[in-house]
Amino acid sequence: MRTATAVGAVSLGLLALSACDKPTPVSTVTVGSDSASVEAACYDDGGTVLTLSKSKESQQELRDCLEKDGGKLTASTTDKVRVGVEPGTADSGWLLFVDGAPLEAPTKKSYRSFDAKELLERTDPTSGQSLPKKEATISVVQADGTKIEGVWNVTLKNDDA
Repeated sequence: MRTATAVGAVSLGLLALSACDKPTPVSTVTVGSDSASVEAACYDDGGTVLTLSKSKESQQELRDCLEKDGGKLTASTTDKVRVGVEPGTADSGWLLFVDGAPLEAPTKKSYRSFDAKELLERTDPTSGQSLPKKEATISVVQADGTKIEGVWNVTLKNDDA
């Protein structure tokens, strides 16, 4: 009886483990001493989540990923925002999106630093003046030039607005 119970318990444990999803890589955004380590909003382990094609379907899939909830932090426009990615993400290449638009070219570094001001302000198209935003969604997008493998999102609330 004990043997049957032990075998049943081990089988149940293995079944429970096999049902678990493999955790995604994590991206970490830090402002001062506060950080948000987030799992991917969209991620495909070893495959392609999205392509960088101009098709409406592909663009909509990317927008959907960029709009998913993630971590939340508060920042002042005088703060530094530090973004870190795991080595596998850095090896593929990644770039930062702010409110759905790419901020700069892809990088293969595992760490980047940005002035919060460039993330939390927008330029008025008519006057050219910088205007504060109440919040900004920053997204780490893992991309190798032809495909997107993962998207991580963090919302920055503007402490000055």
